[in-house]
Amino acid sequence: MLKGEIQKRCRELIIQVCDAEDVTILKGAVSKDHVHLHLEYPPSKAVSDLVKRMKGRSSRLLQQEYPELQQRYWGKHFWAIGYGAWSTGNLTEQLVEEYLEHHRQPSNQERDNFLLE
Repeated sequence: MLKGEIQKRCRELIIQVCDAEDVTILKGAVSKDHVHLHLEYPPSKAVSDLVKRMKGRSSRLLQQEYPELQQRYWGKHFWAIGYGAWSTGNLTEQLVEEYLEHHRQPSNQERDNFLLE
């Protein structure tokens, strides 16, 4: 469902939340059904709180701004329950870059991605 204007607006909302929470987006991609982010955030922030804010704000505003989403995602459940988070302390910057680049590949027809910088 994340394509076209909805995808662009989702990207904007994620950036807004990160800016408000003092979180730096190092790299990212918005796919048609999920989001990948490489973030740098203060140790005082909990990943679970950041995800909650990103998912909550984007879900609420996307459904308000795009009524067709309300019809498809009744019950206000736009995002799936849960998320995946990994620390990059043991990963090289190159590995993270390659992972995110794979999810931005235009040749992969299942993904419609763009950079979150």
